[in-house]
Order: sequence, then C-alpha cells, then structure tokens
Amino acid sequence: MPVVIYSNAVGLSTTIEWTDATWNPVTGCTEISAGCDNCYARRIAERFRGTRGHPFEHGFDVTLKPHKLSEPLSWKMPRRIFVNSMSDLFHKKVPRAFIDDVFEVMEKASWHIFQVLTKRSSLLRSYVSRRYHGRNAPAHIWLGVSIEDRQSLVRLKHLADTPASVRFLSLEPLLEQLGQLDLSAISWVIVGGESGVGSRAMEEAWVESIRGQCVLQNVPFFFKQWGTWGSDGIHRSKKLNGRSLRGATWNEMPHLHPA
Repeated sequence: MPVVIYSNAVGLSTTIEWTDATWNPVTGCTEISAGCDNCYARRIAERFRGTRGHPFEHGFDVTLKPHKLSEPLSWKMPRRIFVNSMSDLFHKKVPRAFIDDVFEVMEKASWHIFQVLTKRSSLLRSYVSRRYHGRNAPAHIWLGVSIEDRQSLVRLKHLADTPASVRFLSLEPLLEQLGQLDLSAISWVIVGGESGVGSRAMEEAWVESIRGQCVLQNVPFFFKQWGTWGSDGIHRSKKLNGRSLRGATWNEMPHLHPA
C-alpha cells in the first residue's frame, strides 16, 4: 500500500527545460526498466528518508499527497505543468480513485497545460480509454511515455493507441540507437542524455537520427541536454556540456494548444 501524507509541500520551482512548473500529488516509484537505473528523483528523495516533517520523509516510497491535489486550481496564470515529476501516476500502488482525482483537477484547470509522463504505457492506455469512452482526452492534457532503448519501444505503440489529443515522447535517458520510429501519432519528441553518478553516454548520431526523423515527419523536436557526457564523448558537468546540437538549440513545442 502507498503511504498517505496530509501535510508538507514540495517546491514549485523547476529547472526542467520543457516545462514551467511541477505538481506532485504522488511521489515515489520503483524501477521498471533500464532508464530507471540512475533515477534522479530517487536520488533526491532518498537523501531525506527519515527526516521528520520533510516532504521526502519516506524516501522514494510511493506516497499519496491529497493536500496537493488542488494546487493547480490556485495558480491563475497559465503554465505548462509536469505532473508527478517525482513519481509515475500509473504506478500499480496508486489507486484508480486517486488517479481519477488527479484527472478531475486537470480537467477543471483547463487554462493550464498538463504534461503527464509515464513508463507504464499499457496502464495509461487502459485508463484513458476507459475514462473518455471513445473520445480523446482534452487538448490541454498532454500524454507521454518515456523510452530509453529499443526494448522499451512497445511504449510508443501503447501511446499511439491511447485516445489523446496531444501525445509526446521523452527519449531520456537515451541509451542506444532507436532505429526507425513511426511518429505519425506523435505531437512532440524530447531527447536528453543522462546526468549524475553512474551516467551513461549518449552518442550524437542517435540524437541526429531522431531529429532527422522528426523533420521528415513534421514533429516538433526538443533537445533537453547532453547530460554529463558531451557530444565529444568527454565526461564533464552537465552545465558545461549544455544543450547545443550541431551548433543550434532545439526548443520546438507542439503546435496544438488548448482552446
């Protein structure tokens, strides 16, 4: 069972380049594939395990935070909001009733854009299909999956089968060449390398292959970061490696926005 917390809050600020704010009505997760090996969220949360009164007192255990559900309703200025940057909304320990609560808030706060990202793509597909009964999710609720290697490409198929108005891919940390991608159902692609202790290198050719496919298929491309391995294969700080790909910065976003 998940832990339930009724007080304390995680800060709203974020350094994630493709969003404006984070909203974490759930925190904590468990590993599901190779992309989880050096999880930044786990690393942050576990530093505070056992610290009484801290938002991560329970470390990276799956924790429900009902007191945070209404936060976006109080944010009057429209924002792009990354939902559960410190968890996965479709983790098996998150009750369906709580997922319902999260979606109800997103539906009400329609002046925001909500970016929901998961590795549990089949559960995303099943839930969204049931909730919207043959119609697409609202255009301000963007639904995405993380893909790190060829083994996880099945998530792209699951996402394509999900009734969404805006579907996006986060290819981060990109761990190998992905080959040919069918992006016909995709509105946006994010690519990024890994950072932190034990980070794995990302090759420029892998990124260029994806960018080229985005250009050919007319899909907006966002290059988030090199991580701690630069395009030259040298290990250095993420800041020094930067976000430039072949001398350009790629900040493209989906063309679709809420009405």
